[in-house]
Amino acid sequence: MAKTHNVTEFIFLGLSSNQLVQKVCFVIFLLLYVAIVLGNFLIVLTVMSSRSLGSPMYFFLSYLSFVEICYASTTAPRLISDLLAERKAISLWGCMTQFSFIHLFGGTEAFLLTVMAYDRYVAICKPLSYTTIMNRQACAFLVGAAWVGGFVHSLVDSLLVFRLPFCGPNVIDHYFCDVLPLLKLACSDTFLIGLLIVANGGTLSVISFVVLLASYVVILLHLRTRSSEGRRKALSTCGSHITVVTLFFGPCVFIYLRPSTTLSADKMVAVFYTVITPLLNPVIYSLRNAEVKKAMKRLWVRAMKPEER
Repeated sequence: MAKTHNVTEFIFLGLSSNQLVQKVCFVIFLLLYVAIVLGNFLIVLTVMSSRSLGSPMYFFLSYLSFVEICYASTTAPRLISDLLAERKAISLWGCMTQFSFIHLFGGTEAFLLTVMAYDRYVAICKPLSYTTIMNRQACAFLVGAAWVGGFVHSLVDSLLVFRLPFCGPNVIDHYFCDVLPLLKLACSDTFLIGLLIVANGGTLSVISFVVLLASYVVILLHLRTRSSEGRRKALSTCGSHITVVTLFFGPCVFIYLRPSTTLSADKMVAVFYTVITPLLNPVIYSLRNAEVKKAMKRLWVRAMKPEER
């Protein structure tokens, strides 16, 4: 099949065609994006500057927060600017670039969440070997593997989408370049490519989610032998992670593990996993974790009251 791109740009329909709704959404999403960047950056800064947060769990959390900033930044700034634009246009290659980065950071986050579940499994089920297993080299390797996994996932999806011919129409009923809207605009049979994309994205989501669930089942079974105080601390830590995992993988499974058809709810679900989830992650991890809250308080005190010379 010859690849033809008569289309040189795409037009987003965005979230709404109502001008008043767009202006209200502009204010809301601008505030949400600022909160995402500041909240996740605060976690990165807190972990980097606090000696008490030197364990692997916080090392992975800082990288997760960094990925959240990158992930939200692939869609939110464009969404915010388009809410005030009369013509919401993006070039073909701009669309392909956005698509690639969305799946790079989304895939990396999925693997990082799996790594964090493994870290909790080792910490709770093999506490005596924890520092040996999760040493600096192992943590760096796992983070690197998460980035490589995200890159491979993005590369596969991107190569499949790049092969699609776009010869018109060019109107995307969405606010960013995602798989299903692009498949809908391709002027060729997309059944096989749709299956391959579902196999890639859907399988990643399902396998990661199953591994995560299995890890926490083992952890919960192991906790039966712990004291009530030990169970409380472990469940508090794991509860935050399980909440984040559910918020991330739930929408992803809904979007990517189904036939190549678009639904009216897709845009709202996309808002949830591209904006709301990155916003909630720092809230969940900071409010449910006493050590993070204490470290943030110390950081704030140091910033407001610098050392006297």
